[in-house]
Amino acid sequence: MKKLYGTGVALVTPFKKDGNVDFKGIEKVVKYVINKVDYLVIMGTTGETSTLDKKEKKDIIEYIKSINQKQLPLVLGIGGNNTSNIIQEIRDVDLSDFYAILSVTPYYSRPTQEGIYQHFKSIINHTDAKIIIYNVPKRTGSNILPDTVLRLANDFKKIIGIKEASGNILQSYKIIEKKPKSFLLISGDDFISVPIILGGGEGVISVIAQALPCEVSQMISYSMKNKAKEAFNLFYKIMEIIELIYEEGNPTGIKTLLNIKNLCSSYVRLPLLNGSSFLRKRMLERLNTYEKS
Repeated sequence: MKKLYGTGVALVTPFKKDGNVDFKGIEKVVKYVINKVDYLVIMGTTGETSTLDKKEKKDIIEYIKSINQKQLPLVLGIGGNNTSNIIQEIRDVDLSDFYAILSVTPYYSRPTQEGIYQHFKSIINHTDAKIIIYNVPKRTGSNILPDTVLRLANDFKKIIGIKEASGNILQSYKIIEKKPKSFLLISGDDFISVPIILGGGEGVISVIAQALPCEVSQMISYSMKNKAKEAFNLFYKIMEIIELIYEEGNPTGIKTLLNIKNLCSSYVRLPLLNGSSFLRKRMLERLNTYEKS
């Protein structure tokens, strides 16, 4: 059975008011989700990885491993637009505790489809890592097209899947239709995870799941059992909360919600800003309505 079926959580990195990493916050969030979801994703975009230095990354990784105690599969985010640096960073990590590396398509540089292909080919040829491609055009400025994804999936067995966050359901369906059976199509978008899974996807890497792990896991479970009505009923109950966590950006929104639930502080690092009092008020109102329903 594929270890990354179901609900993965893209973990935040909690901070203290002085900007330092809040390890107690990390512990509370991880322990809150650990028996309710299927795997954890560390050092993704939601973890504000671009603002963390090398030592902070190492300390956070080791701390989460110590809390997890091999209970859930772990996925580690390592990506960027400097191919040789990514290769070296992967080589410097002990991969024994990680199921795979989540590696974003090169951002800012806006390479061609062939450039993207050669980027991932070079990573595969120079490391021992299993790779999940992360496609998120709204952040990177470039979209990896289905033909390129399928080419990589067929050419390299160590490229085991894609986190598809283009927001384009048809793009996901085109990959699902022709992908190798063992290749994972994972939704990277909380809004469209249900239809993607109903269409043949293998789950979601979710942001909202760290605040609502039981609800999201149940929704994903229904989807994977082709219980569309039940899955959508749950989705409609939490849809407005999902909208709110993205209204002022990610992870500003999810940290505000986690703070409301007393799991960690809401502090983020510049250039992000903390959630507004208006956002917090609306989240509280919606959460109260949801919990009473």
